[in-house]
Amino acid sequence: MRVFPMPTQCPVPGCNGRLHVTGLVCSDCRSEVRGEFQPNEFALLPPEHLEFLRLYIKVRGNLKEVERILGLSYPTIRARFEGLLRVLGYEYQDAPETGSSPEEKEAILAALEKGQISAAEAAERLRALKKR
Repeated sequence: MRVFPMPTQCPVPGCNGRLHVTGLVCSDCRSEVRGEFQPNEFALLPPEHLEFLRLYIKVRGNLKEVERILGLSYPTIRARFEGLLRVLGYEYQDAPETGSSPEEKEAILAALEKGQISAAEAAERLRALKKR
């Protein structure tokens, strides 16, 4: 029997609501348990964050090694790590508030990685984000 990854969002077009786990089946005796169960935060990660987390664990938390394997810059890897922490709800409580969102910073770094903007332009945009 083929096992598929657990979907976490409703597949109905335009809905994208969160799905709830309501049943579990034993793979040996086929006993079923019904109810409403809360999956842990890792089970609800979007695929891109889950793959990043798997790699991060595989290299024992070494972001420089993640950088080497993915062939991306350290600031991009760091932004992805910060994004993972945000999704998990593990943000620092004492982080200074800025006028920019982490997604804006990630977009600038992604544009730099793709060669769409120069390093100087990326630095200028990042400085502008800090001032807001």
